[in-house]
Amino acid sequence: MSIDARSPRALAARLLSLLDLTSLGEDDTPARIEALCASARAAPVLPAALCIYPEHVGSVRRSLQGTAVKVATVVNFPEGGSDPQRVERETRRALAAGADEIDLVLPYRALRGGDAAGARAVVRRCRTVCADGVLLKLILETGELGTPELIHAACAIGIEEGVDFLKTSTGKVPVNATPEAAAVMLDAIAAAGGRCGFKAAGGIRTLAAAVTYLDLAEARLGAGWADPAHFRIGASALFGELCATAAPAA
Repeated sequence: MSIDARSPRALAARLLSLLDLTSLGEDDTPARIEALCASARAAPVLPAALCIYPEHVGSVRRSLQGTAVKVATVVNFPEGGSDPQRVERETRRALAAGADEIDLVLPYRALRGGDAAGARAVVRRCRTVCADGVLLKLILETGELGTPELIHAACAIGIEEGVDFLKTSTGKVPVNATPEAAAVMLDAIAAAGGRCGFKAAGGIRTLAAAVTYLDLAEARLGAGWADPAHFRIGASALFGELCATAAPAA
């Protein structure tokens, strides 16, 4: 018997496969991160990645050995500074520790202040360090950029510099992911041919909220586009609901 692709169980299972299970707490301990890894391994569907601070990359890689779950970490986070050399150092250390994916914060204050060239220089330096096979996600911090025009300008920098994903937010500011900002980002991705992926992150706590972003993506880029290579949801609070909903009936 076929399962309805729009049933809660099917949607939850699909979203688990698209999830960057995230823990970016300032007080994250090795024990807490180890427990997160254990939860990921026990999920009904493995998440796409675990996203943690760089100091936890090595232990997460060891804990997830033998699975397809990628190890993601953050650089220039959460401040979004404008020093390309610092970003290069952070990125090289993260990759040396075993990160598969880098989530880079755009220098959004620089862009907001009119220094698009300075913001671009940071993205370009990080892209140069991330060799083939390393996914680079650019965090735009859309809630701080504020206007559709600035969000579109940030998208253009990312797409032109060859990032693999545009990501909404750090989750560390008052306004994080919103459907309105996501629509601007997805329109820019579609206009550029759909090569760049999209990641919604920050404040997504329910299956219904996650489906909103999935639907926005599919409306613009087609039903087959939203796979782990092109679409991610970054969340921690969402994980429990997805696991409970996706679990086979007893």
